[in-house]
Amino acid sequence: MTTPLPRVSRRIGAIAESATLKVDSKAKALQAQGRPVISFAAGEPDFATPEHIVEAAASATHDPKNHRYTPAVGLPDLREAIAAKTLRDSGLEVGINQIIVTNGGKQAVYQAFATLLDPGDEVLLPAPYWTTYPEAIKLAGGVPVEVFAGSDQDYLVTVEQLKAARTDRTKVLLFVSPSNPTGAVYSAEQTTAIGEWAEANGLWVITDEIYQNLTYASLDEPVGSPGARAPSIVEAVPALADRTILVNGVAKTYAMTGWRVGWMVGPVDAIKAAANLQSHLSSNVSNVSQRAAIAALTGPQDTVETMRQAFDRRRRTIVTELNKIDGIVCPTPEGAFYVYPDVTGLLGKTWGGVTPTTSLELADLILDQAEVAAVPGEAFGPSGYLRLSYALGDANLLEGVQRLQRLFA
Repeated sequence: MTTPLPRVSRRIGAIAESATLKVDSKAKALQAQGRPVISFAAGEPDFATPEHIVEAAASATHDPKNHRYTPAVGLPDLREAIAAKTLRDSGLEVGINQIIVTNGGKQAVYQAFATLLDPGDEVLLPAPYWTTYPEAIKLAGGVPVEVFAGSDQDYLVTVEQLKAARTDRTKVLLFVSPSNPTGAVYSAEQTTAIGEWAEANGLWVITDEIYQNLTYASLDEPVGSPGARAPSIVEAVPALADRTILVNGVAKTYAMTGWRVGWMVGPVDAIKAAANLQSHLSSNVSNVSQRAAIAALTGPQDTVETMRQAFDRRRRTIVTELNKIDGIVCPTPEGAFYVYPDVTGLLGKTWGGVTPTTSLELADLILDQAEVAAVPGEAFGPSGYLRLSYALGDANLLEGVQRLQRLFA
């Protein structure tokens, strides 16, 4: 008798569920049951999309040209706007033939790995990492090689660590600054050192810059002070431009997570190959969303600054309040809208009759006893950490942290 083939492919069956979305869904389900859960899980701004962007989309719905297929790589006007942003914020001059508009940054991440990797190629993956990166690497046939930097390093990997992890199979370095989940930002000197090492070793670089406009000053400066810039690796090391794919999007900076507009920027040959993939995978992004993205990138930026200042205020509150808890060490993030406290000091102790030994168990305890949702460190690398997003209202943020203070008093 013939052995039945698996109903689902091994490749797809091996994909881990997104831990961040899983925790957020669980929190929302409990909220729907009437429980007063405060969720720090979701990685999206709590603000509405700025009105001028919404108006541009509404107007676009009435134009019949937006009711049809358009180029799979994106509207020329949007790619021109992306080129201008890339020059302004990443210091790289590109033509629109070096740009593909994607269904959110997540598709851009997947396509970047799929374009570069052959089976067995290794990717240096600084950890803690966004939960999707290793899954996208494996889907593309690659092998993620984790390079971990803990809270004692402010979650920033060093050239020495990368050297130790590199093998003859290493093809790509993933570089993310500011970081999800830690909010860590590499300095100009650190970025240059890593970029020069990658260039000297002939590596490709995929750099995720989706949080590049959300950076903050040190805590001893006034709230809302201009943030420490997160330099692009191609600006720090221009020679890398021919082997770098930049991933970005409007989701985080413009509170447009649901509009699903991201992009890839890179060398012509790599972008042409990725365009061939996208032409079969998804074709063009919604034209209405693309028109909204044009308005976001080319319109007034005052609402962006208002949101950045609100995130800065919340960042200061959550760092200060978390560090009041004995057993928690919370480095101050310089970018994005996450904190990544080291909670190893809480493990192995009994809280409310429960003795958690991992951050996964600790997150379950916190949700059950404090009705606060946080994502455990296992989603992003080693255990012993929690990710909390401070992209939620000030009152809920403070109440949520105070619940933790009472739980761990």
